[in-house]
Amino acid sequence: MLTTILAFIAAILILVSLHEFGHYLVARLCGVKVVRFSVGFGKPFFKKKRGDTEWCLAPIPLGGYVKMVDTREGSVAEEDLPYAFDKQHPAKRIAIVVAGPLTNLILAVLLYGLSFSLGVTELRPFVGTVEPASIAARAGFVPGDKILSVNGKPVSDWADARNEMVLNLESSEVKVAVQTASGQTAARNINIAGTPEADQVIKQQGYIGLMPWKITNTLGEVVAGSPADKAGLKAGDTLLAADGRAIHSWSEWAVLFRNSPGKKLNIEYSRDGQVAETQVRPNSEELPDGALIGKVGVAPSDDKAWHETITHHYTPSIGEAFQMGWNKTVNYSVMTVKFFGKLVTGQASLSHISGPVTIADIAGKTAAHGFQSYVEFLALVSISLGIMNLLPVPVLDGGHLVYYAAEWIRGKPLSERIQAIGLRFGLAVMLLMMMVAFFNDITRLFG
Repeated sequence: MLTTILAFIAAILILVSLHEFGHYLVARLCGVKVVRFSVGFGKPFFKKKRGDTEWCLAPIPLGGYVKMVDTREGSVAEEDLPYAFDKQHPAKRIAIVVAGPLTNLILAVLLYGLSFSLGVTELRPFVGTVEPASIAARAGFVPGDKILSVNGKPVSDWADARNEMVLNLESSEVKVAVQTASGQTAARNINIAGTPEADQVIKQQGYIGLMPWKITNTLGEVVAGSPADKAGLKAGDTLLAADGRAIHSWSEWAVLFRNSPGKKLNIEYSRDGQVAETQVRPNSEELPDGALIGKVGVAPSDDKAWHETITHHYTPSIGEAFQMGWNKTVNYSVMTVKFFGKLVTGQASLSHISGPVTIADIAGKTAAHGFQSYVEFLALVSISLGIMNLLPVPVLDGGHLVYYAAEWIRGKPLSERIQAIGLRFGLAVMLLMMMVAFFNDITRLFG
C-alpha cells in the first residue's frame, strides 16, 4: 500500500509539474509575467521568491498550477499590463497553452528512450494458452498461433496485437491473420461488437482468453493452508492423473477442480522423478449467482522452453533507443486519439476510462516490478495527459486553443456569453468523465 501511494504521488508530481513548467517556460519566453508556480494544491507550506515568480510547495500532491498576470482575474498594476497573459497576441497565447501538453509528449519520448537504452524485452506475438470456451477459443485461436496482423495492420509484438484487438472489438468484427504452428496462414475472427460480452471484456482489462505464456501441469505455487497444501502437494510437483484418468492440459485440471466442490479426488503426481498419490477435496466457494465452484489453492508454472521462444531481449544503441521512444510515443498518441474518437461516436465503452484508483494501483504494481516498468508507466500516463489536455473541451488546454484560434481568425475574441456557455459545457463534460472514472475504479476494485 505504501509503495502504491508513493508511486502514485511521485507520478502525479512529476507529470503535472513538468506539464505546468512547460506553460511557465514558454510564458516567460513570450514576455508574460508569472506570479506563482505551485507544486501541489492548497495553502503553501514553502515559498521562495525568485525574480517576479513565487515558487511554492503545497500539501495536496495531486497536481500544480501556474498563475500569470491576467486582467480577467482581478486588477492589474498599470506597469504590468504589457506583461498580462490576456493582452498578448493570440499566437503567443496558443504557444503558451500548447506548451504544457507538448512537454508531456516530449517527456514520454525521453522516458521511453531512457527505458529502452537499458535493454528491451519484447514478447513476440505468439499464442501460448487459449482458455476453453472463451471468446478467443470460439474465434478459433489455438496454442502456437503467431499473430501477423489485426484488421490488416501488421503487429510486431504481443502488446501491439492485444491493443489492436481490444481497441476494435466493441465497434466491429476483428479480423486476425495468424501463422499456425505448421506454417500455414489462417484467419481468426472475433465478432462480439454490440454485445454485453464486449463490455465485460473491457471490465476484465481486455482479457479474451488469450495468453502468450504456455502453462504446464507443474505446480508453480501452492497456497499455504489450502486443500492442496493439506494433501501434501508442493511447488514443482507435476500433476498426472485424477481418479485413474490421465489429464494432459492445465485447462482440464482447472475445469476438474472447479466442477468438484467438496468432492474427494484421487490425484497422481510426480516429484523428483517419483510417482506418488494423494487425495484432494476442493473447497466450496459460492458465486454471486448461487453456483458452487471448487478451489484447491494451486497455480501452474509456465513452460520455460516456450518462454525462451517468445521472449526477445536486446540492448539498442542510444540513438536507436530514442528513435524507438519516438515511435512508441507516436503510436500510442494515435491510438489514444482514435480511442477518444470512438468514445465520442459511441463505438467505445465508457468502461475504458480509468480514474485515480486504477492509476495508483498500476503505479504501485509497476514500481514493485522495477525501475524500467515504472518509467514506461510514467511515459504512457504522460501521453494520456498530453493528448487529453489537447481535446477541444473548454477548461482543458485544447478548449483554450479553440478560443484563441477563433480570436486570431476573427480579429476579436469570442463573446463573453459564448465563452461562458463553453465553460459550463466543459465543466459538465469533465465532471461526467470524473464520475464515470470513479465508478469504473470502484467496479474494478470490488468487482
